[in-house]
Amino acid sequence: MGESTVKTLEGRTAPPSPMVSGESPAPERGRLRGLRTPRRPRIWFEILLIAVSYWIYSLIRNAVPEQKAQALRNADWIWQAEKALGIAVEQTVNHAVNSVTWLVVTMNYYYATLHFLVTIGVLVWLYRRHPGRYAAARSVIFATTGVALVGYYLYPLAPPRLMTGKNFIDTVLVHHTWGSMASGNLKNMSNQYAAMPSMHIGWSLWCGLIIVALASAPWVKILGVLYPTLTLIVIVATANHFWLDAVGGLLCLAFGYGVSYVLYGAMPHRLPRQVAVVEGAVPATPAELNVARR
Repeated sequence: MGESTVKTLEGRTAPPSPMVSGESPAPERGRLRGLRTPRRPRIWFEILLIAVSYWIYSLIRNAVPEQKAQALRNADWIWQAEKALGIAVEQTVNHAVNSVTWLVVTMNYYYATLHFLVTIGVLVWLYRRHPGRYAAARSVIFATTGVALVGYYLYPLAPPRLMTGKNFIDTVLVHHTWGSMASGNLKNMSNQYAAMPSMHIGWSLWCGLIIVALASAPWVKILGVLYPTLTLIVIVATANHFWLDAVGGLLCLAFGYGVSYVLYGAMPHRLPRQVAVVEGAVPATPAELNVARR
């Protein structure tokens, strides 16, 4: 009579955990469990949240003062640091790719579009197929993007294509490619000196990790590995970023995962796939609700 059950949205019932049934825990513990228990995301709220968040991100990013002189000095420092480390090959890659028209044009469109399309696609996939993991995974990318704004403010950085006297090629301008807000007619819509950290890397690596961790088909996992790898090549070949900008994006992503772990008590892929509903008791923690994990 006093025993509680755990049901997933698919209708399956799991045996009650000793942490779920029995005596109610302390109020503080119950509140923490309630916060960490996966809940079904609401589509209207998620669409509104993502739209408003991206609007705020763009507003703040573009409101950061375009400190051109400091940004160019920082770019020179990055370039010299990479030379000292023996990894300053961006110019070689940039010129090699630019010599193959079909390849560089493809990369220009890749840079301008997939950054948004793939990220949104992964969010939709999580929402539909992994609702129990969606909120934690979404929190990762939100925290990653939020801390990137701090980087834009504290460390203005010109991309290689805007450096003076370094002979980098702005591939969008040269090949008249549509779509990049970093060059051409759309350049005034985006802060030109916010290259560190690279959110192309932060977002693409997030997508790749989620896909590799949760996809079941091997070929999909391979795509998850290829996507951030190709993105790294593209941002360098189009002279939009240095290698070290990618390192900045990686550090921001690590911060995002740390925030999500604190909030949910587990990495997103470790949470239950389906949203668990606990009847007659305080919700258990994600580790306790090991239900329908795959």
